[in-house]
Amino acid sequence: MESKVLAPYALVCTASKGREHPEPSHPFRTIFERDRDRVVHSTAFRRLVNKTQVIPSPTNDHHRTRMTHTLEVAQISRVVARQLNLEEDLTESIALAHDLGHPPFGHAGEDELRNLMKNHGGFEHNLHALRIVTELEYRYPGFPGLNLSWEVREAFAYHSKAKNNILNQYLAEGKPFLEAQVADEVDSLAYTSHDIEDAITAGLISNDQVMEISLWRKSQEEIIEKFPFLPSGTLIPATVRNLIDRQVTDLLYQTRQNLASAKIDSVHSVRKHPSLLVGMSDGMRTLRLELERFLHRQVYQHTRVQRMAHKGKRIIKQMFEEFLSCPNLLPFRYRERLSRNNLHQVVCDYVAGMTDRFARMEFARLFDTNGID
Repeated sequence: MESKVLAPYALVCTASKGREHPEPSHPFRTIFERDRDRVVHSTAFRRLVNKTQVIPSPTNDHHRTRMTHTLEVAQISRVVARQLNLEEDLTESIALAHDLGHPPFGHAGEDELRNLMKNHGGFEHNLHALRIVTELEYRYPGFPGLNLSWEVREAFAYHSKAKNNILNQYLAEGKPFLEAQVADEVDSLAYTSHDIEDAITAGLISNDQVMEISLWRKSQEEIIEKFPFLPSGTLIPATVRNLIDRQVTDLLYQTRQNLASAKIDSVHSVRKHPSLLVGMSDGMRTLRLELERFLHRQVYQHTRVQRMAHKGKRIIKQMFEEFLSCPNLLPFRYRERLSRNNLHQVVCDYVAGMTDRFARMEFARLFDTNGID
């Protein structure tokens, strides 16, 4: 059915390289459908609900967490894949899995773990996601990890900026297939749009400030022209929807142009093409870059965000050092792994898997003399 419906450059399930540990096929689910289901049912996926996106999760129940961001990326990615006649289940699986390796406290937590692991193999969230899905999850009796398809694991490698022999084995084919390119591009599209909304509702910035940004201003002016008297509680999310729609429309148009001009007719031609094919027009990229620079300057460097990031780093550093000095404080399941992995890696695996909330509780258990058992 896929070969009749999908584009010739879609990576259909029958072309998958399969799983590391062979399994019999399912009677009514494809390999990529099962990948999606395994990600959704994993422990690492459930933990995303209490991991920071930008605004730490205890601040407000309405702000995005890693979980809600992931769901938004998956939803938009599936729309784009459908419009381009790509493999939707593969695209969605990659999107749902793309942030599994993030530690607590957002990018601040990742920066701290990278520093702590500098001389012990390093830390990078995509590389850690590969560890999760190949080693650390333990839901299935026949194999470690989730035993995902080669293609979903390959997407982690393409998304990573780390240099590592484990990643290199996935990069030999050339450029990433289109479904992986879609999920990667939509990730950036989603977080830039939604981080603006969260920053406004958190009081970090004002709508007037963002109106200086061309892409936001054009989107909001179009909404106001149709609905001139909207309250801010409706105007801001309406502007965000318009903002996303503009970018997705441009992304689809430009990607179709790229595929046509490059005469792409197979997955092989996608992989051998010298540049990525999924992307926005030069004009839209320029507009989005202005938005991204605004976010870095006014939101990510905001005093409140930086103070919360600093607290998160301190919690991670002190816990990490405490577990190094006394490994018996680790849970039994992690102590068991010390015979197969070095101490730094085991401590890193434990800390990186924590949610923000659990990290604070564990910190209190370790250091608060009046604290929790």
